[in-house]
Amino acid sequence: MADQTRHICGISGGKDSSALALYLRDRVPQMEYFFCDTGAELPETYEFLTRLEVILGKPIARLNSERGFDHWFEVFRGALPSPQMRWCTKVMKIKPIEAWIGDEPAVSYVAIRADEANRKGYISTKPNIESRFPFVEDGVDHDGVMKILDDAGIGLPDYYEWRTRSGCYFCFYQRKAEWVGLAERHPELYERAIAIEQKVLLDAGVNGDADFSERAMAGRQYTWSGGETLVQLRTRRQEILDKHHASMERIHEARRSIPVLEALVGALDDDDDTSACVVCAL
Repeated sequence: MADQTRHICGISGGKDSSALALYLRDRVPQMEYFFCDTGAELPETYEFLTRLEVILGKPIARLNSERGFDHWFEVFRGALPSPQMRWCTKVMKIKPIEAWIGDEPAVSYVAIRADEANRKGYISTKPNIESRFPFVEDGVDHDGVMKILDDAGIGLPDYYEWRTRSGCYFCFYQRKAEWVGLAERHPELYERAIAIEQKVLLDAGVNGDADFSERAMAGRQYTWSGGETLVQLRTRRQEILDKHHASMERIHEARRSIPVLEALVGALDDDDDTSACVVCAL
C-alpha cells in the first residue's frame, strides 16, 4: 500500500519560507504548498506569491479562515490583537492550517534557518503532524537563503525595501519606521488601520491623548503601535525617520561589508525589539 503521508510547506510571503519552498521543489516533488490568506496582506505579498507559483510549477493553496478580519474583530468585541492576545494568529492562520491538514499523517517543513536554530516557528501539536527543519538539518543560513532566492531569479518581495517581514498591513509587530513606510507606500491601508484603531478607542470611551495615556498605563492595548495612536505616530514621521536613518548609519559604520537589507533589518530592530508573529515571520 502506498504511503499516504502528505508533505506540506507553508509560505508566509517572507524570504525564508519562500526559499525553503524553492529548496524543496525537486527534493520533495509531492510537496503541497499553502499560504494563509487573511485578506489583509500587503499587495507586494500577493504579487510575490504569483511569481513564486510560476517558478515552483504548481499552485500555492490559499487557506482562508471561514471569515475575515472584520468578522473576528467583532467576535472579540472590538479588541485589537496584540502580543498578549494574538487571536488573529489563532483563528486566521493556525485553525485554517490544521483544518486543511485534517487527520491525515503529514510532514510539515518549517523554514527556520541553521543560524537561528533556537528560534520558534509554528509547530503543530497535533499527533498526525511531524515537523521537519531542512535548513537546520542541512546547515542553510541567511546567506544560503539569499543565494537560493537569487539563483531562482526571484529575489526578495518589494516590501523588503521598507519592512522586514510579511504579514497583515496592520500587524501590531511593525516597528515605528515600518508604520511610516506603510503610510508612504500604501496611504489607503494606513487610513484603514487608523479607522480600526479609532473604533476601538471610541468604543472604549477614550477621549483625547491624556485619557489614552492614562488608560495605556493600565495595560490594555488600544492602539496598533505601543504608546501612541497612528494619528500621533504620523505627526512624528520625521523624528522616526531620523532615528531610523541614524541607526542604519551606525550599523553600516560598524560593519561596512554588510548588505543594505541586513543594515535595514538591524536598524528596524534597533527601533523596536518586539518579536515577530510565529507564523508570519518565516
